[in-house]
Amino acid sequence: MSSDAQARSTRPGAARPGGRTARTRERVLDAVTSLLLEEGYEALTVDAVAARSGVHRTTVYRRWRDTGSLLADSLDAAREQTWEPPDTGTLLGDLTGINRQIVAALTEDPSITRALIAASFRSPAAARALRSFWEDRYARAAVAVERAARRGEAAGNVDARTVLIASCAPIFYELAVMRSPATEDIAERYARAGVAVAARRS
Repeated sequence: MSSDAQARSTRPGAARPGGRTARTRERVLDAVTSLLLEEGYEALTVDAVAARSGVHRTTVYRRWRDTGSLLADSLDAAREQTWEPPDTGTLLGDLTGINRQIVAALTEDPSITRALIAASFRSPAAARALRSFWEDRYARAAVAVERAARRGEAAGNVDARTVLIASCAPIFYELAVMRSPATEDIAERYARAGVAVAARRS
């Protein structure tokens, strides 16, 4: 998500293993993405996805059943993408790198990340899938805090999730909730908040 190419690679519908079933899923989830970006949640129906994807509506209904299942699978597809946090040699560098990816995802125009977050408020299935996506990202990013603890930058008993939330959550609040403009220092500024939490000794 730190570049246009990365953003495309992490969108639902990005390249997955071959086979007819995988190609059908790719076409359908690409259609979900384009409809969300172009017309919003209201336009996202199984019939519209079938028409946009060129996949027979019976196939779409049989496999996905409803809009919630389509959104949930889109988030599942995003979670399946290979992702690891940056390894810069310092906790500040790693957290800043993660934050820059978040900033890029939230400020691209149009933003599939924003669209999926908004859709999750309309669909319980999508909301569950979004929570699962965040849990996966927190679990993968925990290694950055674990490396910092081994280097002595973080307390040995520090909770990695707490550090990551201190660093990343304000980015979502500023850009997705408050709709504030992204300043040049926003990624590092909040990364420093995460570093401060990591350094606290109980």
